[in-house]
Amino acid sequence: NAPKLNLLCHCFRKLLRRLKQVHNNIGGHVVTTSSSSVLLPAISSSQPFVNLIKTSILNHVSRFSDCGLFAAILCLALIEQAKQSGNRGNVAIRLNKHLLGLCVSYLQEDDCGCKVKLDFCSSQNLVTLARSIISSKPACVLTQQETLHISKLAVQAFLLTVPCDSPGTVTLGKTVTVSVEGHSVLNSTVFPGLLLDITDVLCLNKAENLNSNPLCTVLFSASLAGDLSELGDGIIEVHSGAETDSQILDQLLELGKQVVKDEVKLFVCQKVIHPVLQQYLRSQGIIVIERLGITLMEPLIQLTGAQPVATLHATLPAKAYGKVRDLTIRQFGSKTMLHLHAPGDSAICTMVLCHRNETMLSELKVVCQKTEHVLRLTLREPSALLGGGCTETHLAAYVRHKSVNEVTETASVLGCTQTEYLRGMEGFCRSLESVATALEHNGESSLIDLIYAHHWTLPADAMTGCVEDSLGFCGCGLMESSPSKKWTYLNTKYSEFSPASLCRDTTVQPCVLDSFTAKLNALQVAVETANLALDVRYIIQDVK
Repeated sequence: NAPKLNLLCHCFRKLLRRLKQVHNNIGGHVVTTSSSSVLLPAISSSQPFVNLIKTSILNHVSRFSDCGLFAAILCLALIEQAKQSGNRGNVAIRLNKHLLGLCVSYLQEDDCGCKVKLDFCSSQNLVTLARSIISSKPACVLTQQETLHISKLAVQAFLLTVPCDSPGTVTLGKTVTVSVEGHSVLNSTVFPGLLLDITDVLCLNKAENLNSNPLCTVLFSASLAGDLSELGDGIIEVHSGAETDSQILDQLLELGKQVVKDEVKLFVCQKVIHPVLQQYLRSQGIIVIERLGITLMEPLIQLTGAQPVATLHATLPAKAYGKVRDLTIRQFGSKTMLHLHAPGDSAICTMVLCHRNETMLSELKVVCQKTEHVLRLTLREPSALLGGGCTETHLAAYVRHKSVNEVTETASVLGCTQTEYLRGMEGFCRSLESVATALEHNGESSLIDLIYAHHWTLPADAMTGCVEDSLGFCGCGLMESSPSKKWTYLNTKYSEFSPASLCRDTTVQPCVLDSFTAKLNALQVAVETANLALDVRYIIQDVK
């Protein structure tokens, strides 16, 4: 119903502005976040209608990592505006589809006024894109200096995962994140290669011939604990009177003798290694790492070229072995890490993230992973959209101008009256503008200039009559206020106009950017989900 819809829309606008805390009213963990991928799963509802919208937004976030709250606010605003317009449901749906098509076509044009081409010869716009994502997450609790530092690290890690001069099919590498609590964010850093936790530093001092280049490595995905249950499927023959544990241990030691013979220097197991086998290997000068975990298996395989061994019943083939160039010990707080360097070009790197407490560190880790994903999307489409609400206001002005000039012809094609068309168009544009206004808080006002249709913020304490002196720069940072410009408040009537494209000065770059691919998909998801909701007539729910 309308009151619940208005409340939900209001809540999502609030969520976009501030730090979020979600707590179940019957107790449990308090979720503190500013990331939609963490926030939305923490919100539970008994209303199928709300869960429909939430699931749709979560699906977008899982695929694109950004613009989740943009999609949520726009979706709810479209539903709200459609209900208030008085248009029939089927008319509202057709209009939304048509206006979405206008937006998508315009955004995909080369001369689109709110799109920025990314030049991979310079990291400036990539850093701006990363910083825009990270700075929008206040739960990370970062200073401006820390935000810039982490943004540069995110771009550095992303570039390290892009292979150089790789023949054939290009496969992106991976960034492994190591969290270190209790240290300054500025201590965070990125290393090419892989860092692994080690518990026994003394074993490295006893290891022999570690300066040989490269070092032979073997990797086991099977457990080497010696338990029968860990040996996998198949028939195990046990002779009468034989001691099973002793036979398995003998087999493990035979394995150890083989890797010693093959001059293995690094022995890694995803699971547990029997203590006797560990002792034997270390006595032979081999570095042993157990309990690697499944998440580190893939990057270690990529870095070393080793093929994981999944059984104990066969002799190790030569192709199972991999290589590392050399090993280094690195200390981060209480963590001692073994740094593995790739024998050649590798697209594996490790990001060491530091922060002052667990909550901030957890949020920072999520945000950096999402930032890396967004940066990867730029490889598919090397473009970005102006941030700070400027894309939304620019799109709204474009749709108004385009629609008013084609109202007679388009209304006839869509099977609606001109009045219905104009009402639906106005609701669509107001929905876009509502996303821009949701960025403001503390009593600030949102304005739009009547030339380029960028978004501007007027402070709450601004003097009346001195608007141009109080506005400074627009939301994306490309334009500065001047007496020659004219503004009007958002969500007020203004004469339609064709928004002009900026003559781009290479010395002036936007300071806020959004992911082109993520926002374009979020726009489509928002409209399609709103249309689905508008088309719902009945909800059948099983009530226990």
